[in-house]
Amino acid sequence: MNMMRAWVIDSVKDLTVEQLDFQIDEKSNSIGAMLLHLAATEKYYQLHTFDGLEWGTWSEDIKAEWDVPSGMGKLGREQIVGNEVEFYLNKLEEVREVTKKEFAKRGDKWLMEIDQDWPWGPTNNYCKWFHVCEHESNHRGQMKFIAQRLPA
Repeated sequence: MNMMRAWVIDSVKDLTVEQLDFQIDEKSNSIGAMLLHLAATEKYYQLHTFDGLEWGTWSEDIKAEWDVPSGMGKLGREQIVGNEVEFYLNKLEEVREVTKKEFAKRGDKWLMEIDQDWPWGPTNNYCKWFHVCEHESNHRGQMKFIAQRLPA
């Protein structure tokens, strides 16, 4: 996870606000929106796996901050704009610090605990967190694709 995060940061650290907000077309997500989406995804997996909350049952305050970046789409294209790269990197770091602290409290037994009711079938915490990392890898590829197509 730390290696993937370092690669994401390296891919975006020098982008301007205009580059972070760039959209290839009217249905695409910006690099900035994807960065905030990664933080939202990690936040929701924290709440679910560390705090034991059933998916989507978090407070209205949490939803107000994270639902738009989690879903991206039209609202994300409209609302996640105008931020410097430091804004996104700070959000990612803030969320990651919680993940690191919470992982430090847990061991292999917790990683292997199986959630029988997970939507895609019985799934352990290791698989859920592997998904968070894989999700970040997927969006990093999208970010690199967009960055290579930024207007001159």
